[in-house]
Amino acid sequence: MRRGSAGPPAALLTEADHALLLDLLHTPTVSPLEAGESDAPARLWQAQRAYAEAARAAGLHVVRHAAPDPAALRRDDVPAAVRAAARNPAFLAGQPSLVLRLGPARPRRETVMFNVHLDTVAGSEPVTFDGERFTGRGAVDAKGPAVALLAGVRAAAAAQPALGREVAVLVQAVCGEEGGAMGTFGTRPLVEAGYVGRLNVFCEPTGLRHLPRATASMTARVTVAGEDAIDDRPEAGHNATVLLGFLAQYLAAEFEAHPARAHAVGAACVAGLHTGHAHNRVYGTGSLLVNVAYADTAEGAAAERALSDTVADGLRAFTARFAGIRDFARTAAEAAALTRLEWDKRGLPALRADQLGDLEAEEVLAAAGVPRQTATEPAFTCDALWMHGIPGTYTTVLGPGRLDANNAHAAGEFVALADLEAFAAQVRALLLSFTDRLRARTPHSDPGRPGRPGEASEPGESSEPSEPGEPGQSSEPGEPGTSSKGNPA
Repeated sequence: MRRGSAGPPAALLTEADHALLLDLLHTPTVSPLEAGESDAPARLWQAQRAYAEAARAAGLHVVRHAAPDPAALRRDDVPAAVRAAARNPAFLAGQPSLVLRLGPARPRRETVMFNVHLDTVAGSEPVTFDGERFTGRGAVDAKGPAVALLAGVRAAAAAQPALGREVAVLVQAVCGEEGGAMGTFGTRPLVEAGYVGRLNVFCEPTGLRHLPRATASMTARVTVAGEDAIDDRPEAGHNATVLLGFLAQYLAAEFEAHPARAHAVGAACVAGLHTGHAHNRVYGTGSLLVNVAYADTAEGAAAERALSDTVADGLRAFTARFAGIRDFARTAAEAAALTRLEWDKRGLPALRADQLGDLEAEEVLAAAGVPRQTATEPAFTCDALWMHGIPGTYTTVLGPGRLDANNAHAAGEFVALADLEAFAAQVRALLLSFTDRLRARTPHSDPGRPGRPGEASEPGESSEPSEPGEPGQSSEPGEPGTSSKGNPA
């Protein structure tokens, strides 16, 4: 079989890989932003160390393992929930990210980067493997892809000695992808520190077809700040439950019909309505959350205007509908004054498909036998959005399984071993294709010359940044036997 095809028929994942995946699935790594009282404390340090140890078999070594610098969260576009959680110093201390590399640092144009997240959404799932299917929280999103990635890198390195000499492979194993963190303290600091390549692959479930775009999302919070009342005198207070319930239905019916949404790509989700739990009182306060995905900055700005308009229209409609009903007359009369539209999250970039003119990168993927999703298939939000506008790069999203079909974020999450094998074969083929084309373009390069931090390979391009620590070092505070290093950002 020729190099760059779908890969060899023999299994690429070993029994040790199966054991690693089961170990990762048994290790709780729930995002603190999602964790409830019943969720075990996240053990990302433990999971990432196990992953780094397994990566050594593929020739990868640790170049960075550290919790994020608090400065990463002192930015206007950091979601409100993240800023609130970070008031507790233990939050960031328990959210490390890991960077591995095959070989010495090379210039960006000679580097392939893979990003995978090891944090998960909340919800404990039974961990099983029946020889064909792994189940458990994170099986498809994204611990299974993480293990298959290592198998693919290992197979490629065995087939092509130039990998790790002429071509560097970076692997980011990050925190902060789930829970609405949007990569603000996981992937973004690594990207801004320069841990990127000419080709960048974000390992998410895409049905083994690469998707060179990613939406961003904004979260609006509609709040009502009124007065409570006893159930025997409901007309005396403000009924936030009825008001927000009405607005939820109005937004669901009218938001997408707004003229500014005529050509929108991203979907809207009306959810998260809360006022209270008791049956014998009228709640005067509450909130409603609305999440809106968007494909680019212009669509995001249009969505903000459309949502503001629709909420205002909804308030007028509520007043007209309930002004004549005694129990809700006060709420109807004062609805506009009681209601605020706030933003928990907005201003994030989106990865557009503008880079599709990058024929060089497209040829690497095509020669590797990796199909591309069609333009009509919807994108989704993931950390790939932070690669928007990074010069000299091509970024795509690729992985086994599908978010919906494999029950990601839901009960019964699973991934098929056959899909993990197929993804490992794609990683192998992609790396071999990249290396072949690089060597064909630079036949007189010195294969033994490592790139140096800051070495320019093209105008305006630099290589990976200086490493903050020696291989195997950790920056976990106070850990015996290791040294603590700072964030290279």
